[in-house]
Parts: sequence; C-alpha cells; structure tokens
Amino acid sequence: LRDNRIELVRASWHELSISVSDVSLSDEGQYTCSLFTMPVKTSKAFLTVLGVPEKPQITGFTSPVMEGERMQLTCKTSGSKPAADIRWFKNDKEVKEVKYLKEEDANRKTFTVSSTLDFLADRNDDGAVVSCRVDHESLNSTPQIAMQVLEIHYTPLVKIISSNSWPEEGQSITLTCESKGKPVPEPVLWTKDGGELPDPERMVVNGRVLSISFLNKTDNGTYRCEAKNPIGRNSTEYVLIVHDVFNTLLPTTVIPSLTTATVTTTVALTTSTTTSATAISTR
Repeated sequence: LRDNRIELVRASWHELSISVSDVSLSDEGQYTCSLFTMPVKTSKAFLTVLGVPEKPQITGFTSPVMEGERMQLTCKTSGSKPAADIRWFKNDKEVKEVKYLKEEDANRKTFTVSSTLDFLADRNDDGAVVSCRVDHESLNSTPQIAMQVLEIHYTPLVKIISSNSWPEEGQSITLTCESKGKPVPEPVLWTKDGGELPDPERMVVNGRVLSISFLNKTDNGTYRCEAKNPIGRNSTEYVLIVHDVFNTLLPTTVIPSLTTATVTTTVALTTSTTTSATAISTR
C-alpha cells in the first residue's frame, strides 16, 4: 500500500495495524495481510465503503400557490451507497402516496435518489410544514432533513354570528361577519334584501359588525355579508325574524260557577160552580 493517507499504527511479531484517513470510495476492496514464512501465510478481508448522501433539496415549489392548483414537490439527494431512503412528512405526519426514483451516478458506484409528492393545494395546508427525510446507514441514525413551508392563497370563508337567537320588538341585535381568507379579506359589505341598509340611524356598521337597535317588524328580511380578496369573493346570508313581545299572563282568580236551583211552585186552583136559573112563564 503506497498512499500518504495510510499510516502504520503498530508492527510486532503478532500484530500489524494500519489506519486510513479521509476514506474515499476508491478505498473499497479486498485487503490482504501476509506473513512471510515458508510457506507464506495470508489473511484477507473485504472493506466496504459507504457513500454518504448529500443534503437533500426540495424543488418545484412556487409561492404563493392558489387553492385547487396541483403541486409537485421533488426531493433529491446524490452520492449514497447503497441507495438512500426518502420519506415525506406533512406536519410530522408521514405521507405514503409518493413516487420514488433511483439512478446510478456517473462513477457507477453511488446513487442519486429522488421522490415526488403530488397533491392539490388546499386551504387547510396553508402554513403546513412539508419535510423530506433522508435515511441511510452512513448517517448513524441521524437523518438529513429538508423543509418547506406551504403558502396557499384562497377565497374568503364567510360566517354570520348572531347575538340574539330570539329577537323581539324593542330589543337590539348584533350580527358579526367572520371572514377568513388569504390574503386577508377587505372590509365586508352588508346589504338587506339585495339593497342598502334602509335605516342607517338604527343600523350601524362597525368593521365586520352590524348593530340594529330598537327592532321592529320592518327589520324582518335577509341580511347578506360579502367579503372579497384578490383571489375572489364569497358571501353568506342571515334571515332576521323579529318576534312579538312575549307578555307574561297575570294570575287569574277562579270564580265558582253559579249553582242552578230548580224551584217548584204549587198553585192551588179553586173551581167554582155557577148555577143559572131559568124562569119559565106559564100562560
């Protein structure tokens, strides 16, 4: 062995030791130790050199991504021997549906491996951390990781929350329009039955909140909240029904019903006999 990287560590009648610094792939092969006796005695060992994979890189991401667009992220690492293993994670949860490709490098000894993650952009993925993890026996159980934070733009999601579930005449009510989108939606637009709010003195808009005081039956109708951002717009409706004031009945006094009495009257009838006399004249 003639190489400046190889150093004799110990030489004795029963042991011969060498060390190899800055190990390269070319150092792989069969090593022979000989004892020059008659006959010569030899012992052989095969040295395997692992190729350490390069730090992985994620490509294919453009920011921002619109909701519904297809995303293809590719993670690649070169120089591994044997071929490294690549795994994908989204917020620490492993993603199994991926494509894996292994190619032999120009030196015919190491490999370049790549894996592609293919999915549709969804608003729930906004802010998610996608990571590519490379595992290899040369890394001593310490994987190499590349990460990418997703930025997804999407149209607003709108919801109306009412402060009063049973509004009555004379009461007040506030309707809050919650809107979530990316980019952040512009100030919301309130309308009633397809037109402007009819009574600005009682119907006050403050940011995303519509307050209506002294409710009456003319306030009945459909209130619409609309939010928009550069991606698009969305709206939702709330049907307001103002109820009559609920009157509490006063305690009532129970009046006993009249007792019907049957009165029998006995009437005595007196019969009188009249005697009439007829005079007969005799001639």
